[in-house]
Amino acid sequence: MTGDRIEPVINVGIGTFGKVTYSQCGQAHTVSAPDCPIYIKEVKGQPIEICDVEIGISFHWNKREAQKFQGDIRLENHGGKVLAINTIRLEDYITSVISSEMNGDNPLELLKAHAVISRSWLMAQISYAPLDGEKLASDTEISTWYDRDAHQLFHVCADDHCQRYQGITRAHNPNVKKAIDATRGMMLTYEGDVCDARFSKCCGGRSELFESCWQPVHFPYLESVECPYCNTHDQELLSKVLNSYDLATKNFHNWTEHLDAGFVSRNILEKTGHDLGDIISMEPLDRGPSGRITRLKISGSKKTMIFGKELEVRRILSRTHLYSSAFEVERQGDIFELRGWGWGHGVGLCQIGAAVMASQGKSYTEILSHYYPKARISQMY
Repeated sequence: MTGDRIEPVINVGIGTFGKVTYSQCGQAHTVSAPDCPIYIKEVKGQPIEICDVEIGISFHWNKREAQKFQGDIRLENHGGKVLAINTIRLEDYITSVISSEMNGDNPLELLKAHAVISRSWLMAQISYAPLDGEKLASDTEISTWYDRDAHQLFHVCADDHCQRYQGITRAHNPNVKKAIDATRGMMLTYEGDVCDARFSKCCGGRSELFESCWQPVHFPYLESVECPYCNTHDQELLSKVLNSYDLATKNFHNWTEHLDAGFVSRNILEKTGHDLGDIISMEPLDRGPSGRITRLKISGSKKTMIFGKELEVRRILSRTHLYSSAFEVERQGDIFELRGWGWGHGVGLCQIGAAVMASQGKSYTEILSHYYPKARISQMY
């Protein structure tokens, strides 16, 4: 990849539909699972609109919306449903990602930093072989990570599982265009390889290690660093950082959840198939440097189980996902009180923290060197 000076073209999985309705040049079409792929070619100045695209899948901001796309669309039969795949140039993809992940009114230096890491993350994923998500599953312990194992028909998906990509639906802010042009082709590298530059919404005060959340691999450029910036209550700044559906999420730096013991038991049974009976206690066994729990022991009247990694802990304790697995737990009768911090896995760049740094006059290079201290910025094409 380091010798490739041509802008890549990538395939993005938009979603799977029972029937997909799309329109182009003023004409609407509805397609069921086709016998052979249907190719919808880009007409310059006439984006392809797809109705009822689901975003925030399995998260608390889940919703559906119509989205418009540049590039070509391919519709395939995937298990009796319609799989929509968008073929697009990398820089156009990154323009959408920056606008979808956050508000285009962000400080310009944050947008530049995010453009660099979004390119880097994408190209690192493309260079990987498909990953096996489950590390350990037994009658007493489940340790699971969720990464790219589901994406073998395209490079990346369009939702939070990878990077938010919502076509040109939100990609209209001139600030975003400036950030893309200023950093075109730039990526983070470490010893000649493109960095797997992870990022999350709010680390909660310290970033996390890659191996706390995914496969047991240590990346020297993904160190755990202090982040004194993300504990902000500046609503004007947050309104620039977050898109409208994210603004509904409050108190993400420090938060409290109250979980009924009966709900915890039912949720674990539904999501893992293990019946723990009446929940007696929760005990964090291992934490990463940010305080995120990587192994949580839950004891019940029927059995005791250990759950990990970071996202699995969040998943078994919520209908969707907890803000993070960084929390202390205390039982109060039939209620478990979780006092937590942070929003997301916490690895790499903290979007809220980076926004505060940019608002304080830090450059995108200073932001990147803070969160990825051993990486360098390289011109890849």
